[in-house]
Amino acid sequence: MKDVTQLTEGWSLRHGEDVLEATVPGCVHTDLLTAGAIPDPFLGRNETEVAWVGRRAWTYVRHLGHDSAHERTDLVFDGLDTAAYITLGGRPVGTTRNMHRRYRFDVTGRTGELEVRFASAYDEAAAVRAVTGDRPNVYPEPSQYIRKMACNFGWDWGPTLVTAGIWRPVRLEHWSTARIAQARPLVTVDEGTGRVEVRLEIERTAQGRGRALTAEARVAGVRAETRLTGDEAVLRLEVPDARLWWPRGYGDQPLYDLEVTLGDEDGPLDTWHRRIGFRTVELDRSADEHGTGFTLVVNGTRVFARGVNWIPDDAFPSRVTPERYRTRLTQAAEANIDLVRVWGGGIYEDDAFYDACDELGLMVWQDFLFACSAYPEEQPLRGEVEAEARDNVVRLMPHPSLVLWNGNNENLWGFRDWGWEPELAGDSWGEGYYLGLLPRIVAELDPTRPYTAGSPWSGSWDHHPNDPAHGTHHSWEVWNRQDYAEYRASVPRFVAEFGWQAPPALTTLRRALPGEELAPDSPGMLHHQKAEDGNGKLDRGVARHFAPPGGDFDRWHYLTQLVQARAVAAGIEHWRSHWPVCAGTIVWQLNDCWPVTSWAAIDGDGRLKPLYHELRRVYADRLLTLQPGADGPVLAVVNQSAEPWRTAVSLRRMWADGTTAGETVVDVAAEPRTVVRLPVPEGLVPDARSAKEFLVADAGESPRPGEAESGDGLRALLFPVPDKEFAYPRPRFDVTLEPVPGQEDRVDVVVSAHTLVRDLLLQPDRLGAAAACDRGPQTLLPGERTRIRVRGCGAVTADDVRAALFCVDPA
Repeated sequence: MKDVTQLTEGWSLRHGEDVLEATVPGCVHTDLLTAGAIPDPFLGRNETEVAWVGRRAWTYVRHLGHDSAHERTDLVFDGLDTAAYITLGGRPVGTTRNMHRRYRFDVTGRTGELEVRFASAYDEAAAVRAVTGDRPNVYPEPSQYIRKMACNFGWDWGPTLVTAGIWRPVRLEHWSTARIAQARPLVTVDEGTGRVEVRLEIERTAQGRGRALTAEARVAGVRAETRLTGDEAVLRLEVPDARLWWPRGYGDQPLYDLEVTLGDEDGPLDTWHRRIGFRTVELDRSADEHGTGFTLVVNGTRVFARGVNWIPDDAFPSRVTPERYRTRLTQAAEANIDLVRVWGGGIYEDDAFYDACDELGLMVWQDFLFACSAYPEEQPLRGEVEAEARDNVVRLMPHPSLVLWNGNNENLWGFRDWGWEPELAGDSWGEGYYLGLLPRIVAELDPTRPYTAGSPWSGSWDHHPNDPAHGTHHSWEVWNRQDYAEYRASVPRFVAEFGWQAPPALTTLRRALPGEELAPDSPGMLHHQKAEDGNGKLDRGVARHFAPPGGDFDRWHYLTQLVQARAVAAGIEHWRSHWPVCAGTIVWQLNDCWPVTSWAAIDGDGRLKPLYHELRRVYADRLLTLQPGADGPVLAVVNQSAEPWRTAVSLRRMWADGTTAGETVVDVAAEPRTVVRLPVPEGLVPDARSAKEFLVADAGESPRPGEAESGDGLRALLFPVPDKEFAYPRPRFDVTLEPVPGQEDRVDVVVSAHTLVRDLLLQPDRLGAAAACDRGPQTLLPGERTRIRVRGCGAVTADDVRAALFCVDPA
């Protein structure tokens, strides 16, 4: 049987004349941080102080001595970052130039000092650039000339921290006769019968050539076996009454253990194990009267995708543990998200990421790793691209959560709109990858899943790549130049990127910018704002709705976070109300890789922004929304659940002082997976110029003036004028604290409103660095109360809590 020796201990890093202790898996930056040789690049403006690290060559060393009775010993690297020259005992072992693939080298019988010498990524990129010639790039760094995590070179939310190192596990594999080189399960289901076709590739030793072998596969109590004398085999299994894997909110996520054993007459030689799920997935790109659709269909059910974009969760990905993956993805599921797009400027994530998605019912849209650049198609890149794609398609295809392969991020759009075409003057730029090589690889290796050439992409060059009426659309004009109300100007078929910025939590800022007097334009704040004119766009977004906060940083911080939450909610509510024409939204972005002002819902220290709570609301199975329309407001009742929704919706036209000017109750019946759109009765429509009236819609157990406690119902609001023009009363409310029985680390904050209180928000980190709460912004009418549960805040008073509460205030 194959033996495995993990090589996690005994590594050193050569740093000038010094030799430092190294951690593997890891990277140069994390080893230097541990040794105290560099400051933390996440703090202050230290990023610039460590820029030299990425321009140096580095060597990892350890002694390799092994004694194995097996015929063959392989040195296996799951990830090397990036251009490496490997020697053992002073003799060459191999070279690498790709962070995104695995490597295997025969080191049978060899011992001595193992050296992994990493060239500077900048030097490697320059050498490739000299061969291929220049290509345009959105950013000035050379990410398109090296197969490395592109955002290592900086992005409009990320630092420039160009890493090197053994970033994924390394081991020795000792084996005899034969081993499983590749197992590729094609999993399908038809009329309740699950089918698994396991395609095996075998590698043999010299002594094992021609020897009769047996391959066996088992799943769900079903067994298949075959004998083989060559290097390939196919095993087919049928599972009767297979339970279907569903996205969260549509059903359960049953997983089945699939085990493959390779053996000969003397017993087992090698084993392979993965968990699989039975489900079908299609992508409906049919043309209709609205254009060209883009709808995921899982197990025959059409899905409105409630998605988020995912970037590497740390600028140093080797620090992301399985537990951290699980935490972040659980947060996604708890926000009613059902799809995570792994963005093309990052990495193919660790198996722990996809395992968690399998279990949580999170569909995965997987980009191939090309983003915002023109990529040469010549050697040495072309061979690396093909090897990388083949490696990762085979590695990831067992996961039922993986529902879509995508060729690139924004490169087809860039070719058409960003001035690349004339600059390229006929040079290759990646089109051959996205429309040729990659779809061929997917069709060959993983025909059970759909492929799309890019995001955005209209399906062909017959339409503009970012045409909202065809395929996928990236909506960035609103953030860059317009008010968020402009999201309502169109109904794209599928919105694969859109978003709005906000700063991270105050405690995150204070940790990242120690000793700095915080201001929007203070040195550290500006350094941790990577977007072009980012603060200008933030300020203009606030100014369209609110009076400028002046020098009040706390107010600026609240308003920018509030506008982020409102903006994203405005887009999602509008697009969800137009299902099935629009079939999905993918918010940019769920997470951050360091403490930064960005589009994320969860900041770089893992704290939830108000946007996170809004995602939980607007991505819920049932949503109530009021949408402006050319012929007057529309009440949209969105039911994405599997059950009919029968509800009475109370519509009230109200005055700013909380009195009711008109009221009616509308009975609504929304069938499963449908949207009901109803015009608001004319007598309840607020005057479009009024600064004193607004519209409230409540469904379910909603609060009413004078009631003791707010309920669990749904509420929608429509104000006809911007907040800065509305006649808000000075907000008045009481705050009381109630202990939670049996839970000493929790307290309920009860807020009782005496006036209209718009977008009340508790910032829990102001009560304690580890504090969190269960609610985001909420609007209370006079006489209503709300209960906010806070955990991890320690002993606090009502005055402490009041200082952490914010709301829209005319003052």
